[in-house]
Amino acid sequence: MSSDIERIKNLERELQRVRNEFMMFYETTQALRTTLNLDEILYIILTSITSHQGLGFNRAALFFLDKGKEEIKGVMGIGPSEVEEAAGVWKWIQDSRKDLYDLINEYQRMKKENKKPKFFEMVGNLRFKLSKDTGVLYEVFTEGLPLHIRKEKIHNLENDSLYKAFPFDEAVLVPLWAKKQVIAALFVDNFVTKKPIASQDINILNMFASQAGLAIENSKLFENTLLKSHTDTLTGLWNYGYFQYQLDEKINYSLRFNKKLCLLMLDIDGFKQYNDTFGHLEGDSALINIAYLIKDKCRKEDLVCRYGGEEFSVILPNMAKRDALVIAERIRSSIESETRLFKREVTVSIGVSSFPEDCRDKHSLVSKADLCLYKAKEKGKNRVTADE
Repeated sequence: MSSDIERIKNLERELQRVRNEFMMFYETTQALRTTLNLDEILYIILTSITSHQGLGFNRAALFFLDKGKEEIKGVMGIGPSEVEEAAGVWKWIQDSRKDLYDLINEYQRMKKENKKPKFFEMVGNLRFKLSKDTGVLYEVFTEGLPLHIRKEKIHNLENDSLYKAFPFDEAVLVPLWAKKQVIAALFVDNFVTKKPIASQDINILNMFASQAGLAIENSKLFENTLLKSHTDTLTGLWNYGYFQYQLDEKINYSLRFNKKLCLLMLDIDGFKQYNDTFGHLEGDSALINIAYLIKDKCRKEDLVCRYGGEEFSVILPNMAKRDALVIAERIRSSIESETRLFKREVTVSIGVSSFPEDCRDKHSLVSKADLCLYKAKEKGKNRVTADE
């Protein structure tokens, strides 16, 4: 009789476990449908793995394979970097009754504040060579099989790149597949609780990885389509529509965090005559080369756009006018001196405006830069102009 009761209790526990897993997959699927942005997809995946309503692992991290650079790069990680941090985070979640959707919404706040947790930042900065010397990550990417690193085998990882980056007692790495190839590797562990990882946990993780791989692939396809729609086909720069969108975003950011912003408007001097003399193919070649020279003199975070025709624009976030003038002059000088790239000497005129020094809204910022550009033309071209 007692054995029957125990069997029934075990069945009830198993039924509850299956019900919880089903609900977790359902909620995660619903959450993944709310966005196609890759960073948000990744955050939903990792939150589903680490939240109490999800798989409940202490830490989770994602790594992508960059075949072009022959490297494995960390993309995002969720979880505590130390035990004390975990206690504080878990207490906050419990006290504020945060569910899966609440935790996902926290990412929007984190993006706006531009302040990332320590583990999140650390994983995003990791880069490993795509070679056997890297260790377990290389193994997962090349063999495409899950890897359970048990506690008693940790001593074999003394020289492993991932283990040296952030040590663990026990962990599981799972490949994420799409289109018959491994596109990412997922790392999970119980860094704080030390809870053993059972075979049942790994089975669920594998099921989850299949769903996650498809979500990532769909997001990448969406972002590639979006990228093409926002890119100028000739020069490869951002186009006019994306310029307008990003200028709104950057101005809003500058207002929120009291940051400076500058805008360059650049026009090729006498470009119609250049086209008429050498033909449109040579004119297109000149536009491509000028686009390259502008990008070469800008920072990684600057947005270089083809505004239209022979006119370009550059958004310079977090930059004072005096520094923007230096960059503008470098651009002007490099184009003037690169005679080997053109059929004859090519020069540009550049107008510079600053936010909030010159104006307080997008329309005024563009108008001011345009006005300064026209002043540069009137003064003889081939120069940089800004209001004093």
